[in-house]
Amino acid sequence: MTSTPSDPADALPGRPPVADLATWQAARDALLAREKAHTREGDALAAARRRLPMVEFDGTAEVIGDDGPVPFLDLFQGRDELVVYKHMWYDGAPHQGQCEGCTTTAWHMKDAVYLNARGVSFALLTTGRWDEVVPYVAFMGYTQPWYSVRGVEEPIGGEMGHIACFLRDGDRAFLTYSTTGRGNEPVNGSLGLLDMTPYGRGEAWEDNPEGRPVIGDVREGYPSVGRQACWYWRSDADGNATWGPTSRPVPQWTRPGATPVETLGRHEH
Repeated sequence: MTSTPSDPADALPGRPPVADLATWQAARDALLAREKAHTREGDALAAARRRLPMVEFDGTAEVIGDDGPVPFLDLFQGRDELVVYKHMWYDGAPHQGQCEGCTTTAWHMKDAVYLNARGVSFALLTTGRWDEVVPYVAFMGYTQPWYSVRGVEEPIGGEMGHIACFLRDGDRAFLTYSTTGRGNEPVNGSLGLLDMTPYGRGEAWEDNPEGRPVIGDVREGYPSVGRQACWYWRSDADGNATWGPTSRPVPQWTRPGATPVETLGRHEH
């Protein structure tokens, strides 16, 4: 028999209350109604995005990739739509000194096969010098095409840390949409899954029930960690979230066979 919420003997401190299946289902159904409303609002926002005006720009502007300088139009790979992620870059920084947030986003987009099947190409842009970008891409094991847009004006270059969508009509190119900050989250499926868990992401801004375990408490010696947004983006070799002297973006620890670097630590910028 499943415990009921009125049975204090089965209460687990810091955990959700224990209930029978019928009680859980009733609460789940109530939340489902709100989730469906949220989904419909998301559909409405997507419809509004499709109605935004677009900005024409010079699609012949050159960017640098594996094949050397190529016109931006080549990034469409013959398709009519293109999504890019603009990866921040710190000149001269070691691999582990590059942007942990951009690393997180890029890591979650290692295969564009479903986008391609829908007629959409994907690429990563960065303002880094190409001779620095190449070893970083190899170190991370990224599989999608990268391009340096150093010195190229907006909307191709410009501010990094954005997702941008483009449309091609023959030899004409247009910017249709751009977002940044939490607008980049749809790429990161891990965040969506964490939002479904009882402990969530462990970030300070989250509204958690009283007594719920605090994930990401400030660790001794690393007072800057805490539970600020994205505290878990960097860790040491033991998986402890930290921006300490031995930390690096979390995905980099999955690359044990990659060429080691001499310097550990966050790049100061």
